[in-house]
Amino acid sequence: MTEKTRAPSAPSAPSASSAPSAPRVLRVLVADDNPVIRAGLTTVLSASDDLTVVAEAEDGRAACEAALRHRPDVILLDVRMPGVDGMAALPHLVRVAPVMMLTYSDEADLVQEAVRLGAGGYLVHGEFTTQQLTQAVRDVGRGRPHFTPTATNALLDHVRGNATAHTKPELYALPRKSSPIGLSQLQSPMGQSSQSRFQLSSREAEIMNLIASGMNNQQIAAVCFISEKTVKNHINRIFAKLHTTTRAQATAKWLGVA
Repeated sequence: MTEKTRAPSAPSAPSASSAPSAPRVLRVLVADDNPVIRAGLTTVLSASDDLTVVAEAEDGRAACEAALRHRPDVILLDVRMPGVDGMAALPHLVRVAPVMMLTYSDEADLVQEAVRLGAGGYLVHGEFTTQQLTQAVRDVGRGRPHFTPTATNALLDHVRGNATAHTKPELYALPRKSSPIGLSQLQSPMGQSSQSRFQLSSREAEIMNLIASGMNNQQIAAVCFISEKTVKNHINRIFAKLHTTTRAQATAKWLGVA
């Protein structure tokens, strides 16, 4: 009895799991009282394959309602709007999604207050390109702070002011140079001795100074241009080296009052 010849099998179709996955599309809410700006932002963002505008709002109240209805991944928020403005709406919106301020308002106190209230970014109109805008939206949506130069300078001024206020004048001396001063240089002799005593790296000492000035993880990430996850990793190492478990304990040891 002869063996039957088996017909060649057809090539198997590629499995669904082997197909490349489509990039995640970030859903954006745009809140601005100027309809021209809203339309422009919607056009720019919608041109990217991984961004889509799901709602627009003309004031803070409408932004809160739209955020609860559409549950966006990122919220772009103007500061000054009639009725409920952006600053009043911000604490409510950050409970729904990461918020990036996008505004003409470049006053330092507004930048600092926005960050204190939870904003993950602050962009001042005229300081970014359309490409930088779309990248900033992606960054904030992924938990990476993003600030344009004016906003960054406002945060740096705030940190420097806090460092000066928390240090005795006779113990504090800035390097005599005309070039910009880095955050790691804003240490008193006490801070420098603490760095050596606790064997902190320069970056860890910089972050410890910011903790001592009262900044939270998001603010530290913004000032140091690193992610909040990286900040947390640094803080864990700092706590281990200082043998502490809280920011208050670490600050007390760092300043030599514990």
